[in-house]
Formats: sequence, C-alpha cells, structure tokens
Amino acid sequence: MLTGLVIVLLPLLLGYLVPVRNALVQGLINRGVNASVYVILLLMGVSLAGLDDLTSQFARMGGAALTLFAVTGVLNLAGLWWLSRRLGLKADPSRVVAGAPTSKFVAMAGSLALVGVVVIGVVLGLVGGRLMGEALHGHAETLAEWVLYALLALIGCQLRNSGMPLKQILLNRHGLAIAMTLATTSLLGGLIAAPLLSLSWNEGLAMAAGFGWYSLSGILVGDQLGPLLGAVAFFNDLARELLAFVLIPLVIRRHAALAIGFGGATSMDFTLPVIQQHGGVGCVPIAVVSGFILSLLSPPLILFFLSL
Repeated sequence: MLTGLVIVLLPLLLGYLVPVRNALVQGLINRGVNASVYVILLLMGVSLAGLDDLTSQFARMGGAALTLFAVTGVLNLAGLWWLSRRLGLKADPSRVVAGAPTSKFVAMAGSLALVGVVVIGVVLGLVGGRLMGEALHGHAETLAEWVLYALLALIGCQLRNSGMPLKQILLNRHGLAIAMTLATTSLLGGLIAAPLLSLSWNEGLAMAAGFGWYSLSGILVGDQLGPLLGAVAFFNDLARELLAFVLIPLVIRRHAALAIGFGGATSMDFTLPVIQQHGGVGCVPIAVVSGFILSLLSPPLILFFLSL
C-alpha cells in the first residue's frame, strides 16, 4: 500500500516542482484540471453502473454519505462556533466586492453540474454495459486511474503557482486557525463514523479528509476503495459545500469564522464569491488562506490514510 501511496503522490509532487509564470499556460492548466475532473467523474458513474443490485447500492451509498456528513458536520459546526467566539472575528458587509454574485443558486450551479456528470456516467454505463459487456466497467476504472495521475500533476502545478507564499499563509493566524479547526473536527468525525459505516479507522479518516474538496476526494477514495465508497466521499463533501452556501449569508455577520470555515477547501474558490458578498473584503484573505491550507492537506492525508 505504501508503494501505491508513492505512485499516486509522485505526480502531485512533480507538478508542484514546476514553476509556471506564463498566464496562458496557467489558464491551460486550470482548464486541464476542470476537464480531468469531469472525465473522472463521468468514468466514476460508468463504474457505479457495473455494481450488482444497483438500486440497493445507491440506497446504501446515500445512507452512508448522510451518516458521514451528519457526524462530521455537527463536529465542524461545534468546533468552528467555539473558534468564532475565541477569535472575535467580525465581518464588514458594508465593504463588499463589486460584481460578486449574490445568488447562492448561481454559485451552486457548478456543484450541481458535477452531480449531473456522475448521473450521465451511470446512464452511459448501464447502456454501454448491455452493448459491450462487463469489460466496459473495468476499462473505465483503468482509464480513470491514468486520468487521475494527470489530474494530480496539474493540481500540484496549480498549487505551486497559486501566488500564495508560505510566509503569507503562516502569518495569517485567523486562516490557519480556521483550517486546523475544520481539519481536526472532520478527522474526529471520520473516526466516530467509521464503525457506524462498517469501515476501518483509517478508511473513516480517509473519507473525512476531503475537507469539502469533493471532486478530488471522491476520485482518490474511489481509486483505492471502489466506486461506491468514492461516491460516498463525493456526496459527503458536496453536501458540505451546498450547506455552506446556505449558512454563509445567515451567520457570517455574527460568526465569521464559522461561515468561512464550514465550506472547507472550497472557501478559496467556489464559496469565496458568497463570502465576499456577505462578509466584505476583509474576509477574503482569511478565506483564501484557510481554503489553500486545506487544499494542500487533503490529497496527501487521504492517500496516507488509505495506505495504512
């Protein structure tokens, strides 16, 4: 298993070693990451279609995702609420960012599109399985593994060239505290949820270590534990983001740390516009630092726990 960890981490590390200063190349890398995510989620859907007794498996998947999300979500909210009271961080909604989208439904569109891709993959897998046989699902898993390696290399390159120097990250104590609280409570939730889901302790930790990065957690878990648990990790982290869109406008004025932190890794991208609009520009660097730290932690932690 440790060999598998090295094989999967290697492209991430190699990508991180590549400096890219050309804006055009950076744009191509970003588009490559997005395209790879869509391809892998489509192939995940194809693999899910190959499971025996698909209807009952989907019911099991939904129940497991709900259990994991409920346990980790409650602990996240409790930990971040406590941190909010300790930090005393206040949002300033009078200083909003011009042009930031105010509709959470618009912000959710990208998340829901990824769910649609998985559904399309399931449909294609069902149709293709009848035409080509069970070999289709095996080929889908192999292809997804190779696309995963390319995705990890691109993500490593993306993180290296994100413009976030280590000094700036470490000096932002609010962002660091929020990220560590979210990570700690999530992992504790994974440990508690593991026996409820009939998982080993390390598998429970791996399932909870996505920290909201649903497009990657589902892929990494699915590659090691199969498409069913990959889908559980995906929907657990997706539910986090969708709830964050609802929570942010409601609580950011009184509990800014909770609002910024609950979205996890997505606070530096998908949920950032909503944080900008309702929390003001002062919340932006804190959200970016918090999301960036969690994005750095998530892939190696998932892979490490799965290697134990």
